[in-house]
Amino acid sequence: MKLLALETANEQCSVSLIDDTQELYFQLDERTKAQTQTILPLTEQALLQTNTQLADLTAIAFSRGPGSFSGVRINAAVAQALAWSQDLPVIPVSSLQALAQAAYRLNGLEQVTAVLDARMQEVYIANFSLDEQGMMQAIDDEKLLSYEQATAYCQFTAIGSGSELIKPTDLDSEAASIQHTSNVNIKATAQDIATIARMYAAQQKWVDAEYALPVYLRDDAWKKIPEQGKAN
Repeated sequence: MKLLALETANEQCSVSLIDDTQELYFQLDERTKAQTQTILPLTEQALLQTNTQLADLTAIAFSRGPGSFSGVRINAAVAQALAWSQDLPVIPVSSLQALAQAAYRLNGLEQVTAVLDARMQEVYIANFSLDEQGMMQAIDDEKLLSYEQATAYCQFTAIGSGSELIKPTDLDSEAASIQHTSNVNIKATAQDIATIARMYAAQQKWVDAEYALPVYLRDDAWKKIPEQGKAN
C-alpha cells in the first residue's frame, strides 16, 4: 500500500507519501498562502524521490476542511484531478481531526478540542479523544460557532488557530494564558492526514474521485473576503 497525502487547508502546504509501515517522504512549505505554487511541485518531488508513479498509489488522501476557503478548495481540486488521472480512490480527512492528531503527535495530548479561526467572529470546532489504535476520534459533530458558543462547546484542552479566541472558564487566567499560547501554534500537516488515511485505507474506507469534495461548514463560504468581513 502507498498513500499520497496532501494538506493545504491551513494556509500552508505539505505533502507526505507513506506505505503500510513508514513515511517515505514529507515536505512542508510554511509560506502563507503559497499552496497554488507549491502543491504540484511538492507532489512531483515526492513521487520522484520515492521512485513512485501515480499509478502505484493505493489512494490519495487530502484535508477536506473545514479551514481556509481557498486552501480547502485547492486541496480538493488537486486530489480530485490526480485521482481522476489514474482512476484512484480518494480519502477525505477532516482538518479538525488532523489537527487533533497533530496535538497527539506533537504534545502527546489524548483529549483535545480542535478549534480553527473561521473569521467573522466564529470558529470551527469539535472535541476529540484518542482511541485504542492511536487515532483521535470525534466524540461530537463539527460545528461553526460564535466565540461564546464555542467556549461552552469546548470539553478539553483547546488547540489550533482558534484556541486563543475562546476562553474556557475552568482555568485561572494565568494558566489559561500559558495554555493558549502553547496550543495555538499546533498545526496539522500532511503527516497527520497520512496517519489517519492509513487507518481508513486498511479498512478500504475511501470514495471515488468525484466525491473529493470540500467541507466548508459555512453556507456563504463562496462570498468574497470583503463581503464576509473579519474578526476584530
